[in-house]
Amino acid sequence: MPWVYILKCADGSYYTGSTKSLERRIAEHQIGEGGLWTKNCLPVKLVFAYEVHRIDDAFELERQVKGWRREKKIALINGRYDLLPALADTRRPSATLREPQDV
Repeated sequence: MPWVYILKCADGSYYTGSTKSLERRIAEHQIGEGGLWTKNCLPVKLVFAYEVHRIDDAFELERQVKGWRREKKIALINGRYDLLPALADTRRPSATLREPQDV
């Protein structure tokens, strides 16, 4: 099944991607073969993964999440789905969210 995932890079940035094989793709990122962005920000850590039914859905969700502000990605990573609608509305003040804690 396809996956949408978010990696936290060594520089603190987030990288969003999609793949048919999550384990393989994360391994590729870790050795610098996953993408230009992550190649320059190693090591990376998987902080979010979501399985979907179709690869088309994975690509669409990846594009959507890539367009989100950092705060909204953090809410997703933290499982704070209740905050996502408010964080989509740029007219409202943003909630104060803490970075996910490393486990």
